[in-house]
Amino acid sequence: MKYQLSRFIIGPGLHLLARTEIVGAENVPVTGGAILASNHLSVLDSFYLPLLLDRPVTFAAKSEYFTGTRPADRLVGAYLRATKQLSVDRAGARAAQEMLEAALGLLNDGALFGIYPEGTRSPDGRLYRGRTGIGWLALHARVPVIPVAMVGTQRMLPPGHRVPRPGRIKVKVGKPLHFDEYFEQPAGARQRRAVTDQVMEAIRELSGQEFVPMYASVRKEQLAAASGAAADGSADRNPVS
Repeated sequence: MKYQLSRFIIGPGLHLLARTEIVGAENVPVTGGAILASNHLSVLDSFYLPLLLDRPVTFAAKSEYFTGTRPADRLVGAYLRATKQLSVDRAGARAAQEMLEAALGLLNDGALFGIYPEGTRSPDGRLYRGRTGIGWLALHARVPVIPVAMVGTQRMLPPGHRVPRPGRIKVKVGKPLHFDEYFEQPAGARQRRAVTDQVMEAIRELSGQEFVPMYASVRKEQLAAASGAAADGSADRNPVS
């Protein structure tokens, strides 16, 4: 009830902000546990995908989204809590595993769980290598993985921006992926990587994004280092007495 009420309250504003289209919604099972594996371009992904699906879906979201103090941050946090999104503290050493175990419990109870296999938002709109947490979850939950492509959210609210601009969003939902051939094997590193790579390829086919065979977090570190070096160089060229 609270989930549907929150969508009823915030939904008109989201629809006013963006023209939306969803393709392949019939690929999401009506009941039973399933994993939605999506690319990740903007914080808006976690708003519009649940909005456009009939079934409630839980995403893992970093805890900072829940604890912001500015008015816009409070609104985001309230919506995420109302729609039962999973708060994840990424600072702890076991944070990732604890999130996966919480997600496994939800899937075992028949829930629909959403995950961003890249682990963080793309810094430049390209699709990056998937973290193997999606493989661990698929092999332990033994539920279908449904690839999803979000299109247009980055143009509306790029990383680093706080105020979205009007735009158009398209959600593409692919055919469920089944990994039964792995269920009789240990859920080892090789199996987790194989499942993860298959999921990322399915997302790439849906989204049409250029694939980058490195982690998005590593690319962000490279960009930050380059930006810092550029700033240092600028300071050297323009000394302040």
